[in-house]
Amino acid sequence: MPEKPRGRPRAYDPDVALWQALETFWANGFSRTSLDALAAATGMNRPSLYAAFGDKKSLYLKSFECFAGQLRAALARTAESDAPLDTTLRNFFHDAIEIYMSGPDGPRGCFIICTAPVEAAMDADIRAALKTALEEIDEGLEIPFAKAKADGYLPPDADTAALARIAASVLHSLAVRARAGETKEALHALARQTVQTLC
Repeated sequence: MPEKPRGRPRAYDPDVALWQALETFWANGFSRTSLDALAAATGMNRPSLYAAFGDKKSLYLKSFECFAGQLRAALARTAESDAPLDTTLRNFFHDAIEIYMSGPDGPRGCFIICTAPVEAAMDADIRAALKTALEEIDEGLEIPFAKAKADGYLPPDADTAALARIAASVLHSLAVRARAGETKEALHALARQTVQTLC
C-alpha cells in the first residue's frame, strides 16, 4: 500500500510539498482545507503554491494522482505475488489496514475513499478520478483471483471479476470503518472473514 516519503518537507521541493498537501487534504477533506492551511503545510506562500500546482482543486487532483500512483504500485505487487490466493489477500488487506490506521492524529482511512466521494457528487473531474481509481482497484484485485482460477484453486466457473469487486468493496469498507473509529483488531477480523469467504 502507499507509503509516504521519509524526511521533513523542504520548501519548494515539489514532491515533498505535494505529499504535505495530500496529508492536509487527507486529514481535513477537500472543502475544509483552506489555501492558508496548504501554504502552511507545504512551507510555500500562496503565489509559489499557485505557480507550482495551480488552484486548490488542481492541487487536490495532483494529490489524488500521487496517492493513486502508489496504490497502483501496491496492486501491481499483489498481482505479481506467487503466494497462494488467501495469503496474497491477507497481506493486501493487512497493508491497507496499517495505512488506514496510520494518521498522525488517529485513524484516517483511505485518502481516496475518505475524501473523494463527497466532492464527486458535485464535481465531474473528481468524480471521473474516483471512478477510474475504483476501476483500477477492481481490475488489480481480479488478477490474483484469475491466477487462482487458472491454477485450480478456485472452481472453473468462478466469477473472478465479481470476487474482485467484493474484495474491493470490503477494502473500501475497511477504510470507512477505520475513519469511524473501529479498532485495528476489528478491521483485521473483518479482513480474515472476507478472505475465508472468498477463498
